[in-house]
Amino acid sequence: MDRIVEQNLLFWSDPSFARLYMSFEALLFFGDNGGGDQFAFVQMPRRPDVFVWEHETDSRRWVAGDLRDYLGRSLREGDDDWYQL
Repeated sequence: MDRIVEQNLLFWSDPSFARLYMSFEALLFFGDNGGGDQFAFVQMPRRPDVFVWEHETDSRRWVAGDLRDYLGRSLREGDDDWYQL
């Protein structure tokens, strides 16, 4: 849990991120794929959907309708890049 809090604070406040990427203000990150892409809930406007932030392109893309859907999809596919299908 501490890692998630620290990571979100870094994304929201690090000036180097602000220069490289669109704002992360609306996102609440909770996990990653192990290669840099991050999974997040959208906080503004609040919604249950899960999005992926792809660090190489700065794209934010829908991957699941809610946390249950996210877990089902990620466990069913069985690899770190399941969301790219």
